[in-house]
Amino acid sequence: MSKDIEVFGNRTRGQEFLDGLGKKQFMFSLVISYTDTCTIPGITIAGKNPELLAYTPPADAEFLNFGYCRCIDAIPMSPDGKPTPGLLTKAALEAASIPNIIINAGSKIVPKLPYFETGLDYGKNIAVESAMPLDSVTQAVEYGRMIGRTLGSSTDCLVIGETIPGGTTTAQAVLTGLGIKAKVSSSMPENPASLKNKITNDALAKIKSTNPFDVVAAVGDPMIPTVAGMLSTASSITRVILAGGTQMAAVLAFSKITGYEKKNVAIGTTSYVVDDNTANLVDTIKQIDDIPVLSAKLALKDSKIDGLKAFADGFVKEGVGAGGASIAAMLKIGIDSKHLLELSETEYQNIILQSQT
Repeated sequence: MSKDIEVFGNRTRGQEFLDGLGKKQFMFSLVISYTDTCTIPGITIAGKNPELLAYTPPADAEFLNFGYCRCIDAIPMSPDGKPTPGLLTKAALEAASIPNIIINAGSKIVPKLPYFETGLDYGKNIAVESAMPLDSVTQAVEYGRMIGRTLGSSTDCLVIGETIPGGTTTAQAVLTGLGIKAKVSSSMPENPASLKNKITNDALAKIKSTNPFDVVAAVGDPMIPTVAGMLSTASSITRVILAGGTQMAAVLAFSKITGYEKKNVAIGTTSYVVDDNTANLVDTIKQIDDIPVLSAKLALKDSKIDGLKAFADGFVKEGVGAGGASIAAMLKIGIDSKHLLELSETEYQNIILQSQT
């Protein structure tokens, strides 16, 4: 096992999970989605401005595949120029020659590349109305199961990442609605926890049901049931890494009703999420199930580039499956975090050169 992968939660199961994947084949899937909840002021710093938030998911997908974006003329960045965590994902996947597949699960803007289409509408602002109709949750699970079966049958391990601005807020609402005491992470160093708690509590006060399908329909987003469906079938065939933090905790909680093969499932994230003292990812997962949490100990604090070093200082922390992709690369080819940092810095320089031409 790579020295740069740390196991939390069930360490025995986590070690067994990792031991079975050394030098095996991986596939990375990115689920792109959207919730109007992200337009609430102060919720997220994804995207350069609120008008561009809807472009972040498809732009992430395009950047992952092309190294540039087609739906907009810039790489997804925070307002002060910090790059998408997709940069880390891209560097890891390319280093280990891991293929990636895009799944559109309610993105407001579609990417300009081939992808699986679920036909789902984007999620609504949960502070104002229900996120989606109940039948959309059912459709998301059903289509997710089809996709998970297809992808899971062609690899030793399916890594599932996501990109959805504002997704930690809908994830917190779902977790709280399902009885989980969760403190969620944030893309910002100053986590707007009180704002997220208010949105969560106000949204949950409008619903009377505790049925997981009703909860997700009222306060979730289309990504959550889609990935839950993928997990249910893929985990019966192969190992699955849910690549992310808070959002994947919500997926796992909802998946308690849709089902999964426990021994084949792990959460894969970055050390920046695990070490976030404003959140409690490991404890949240423990409340849901005895599933190991795998943490990629990245070396971004040693970067000479401020935009990358910022990840270690509390900005962004995770996203676009960066932690899971890094873990997959480490397991497949034995690459360490120092080498991944060098590749990420090269990728960053390529972005800067593009922006100047």
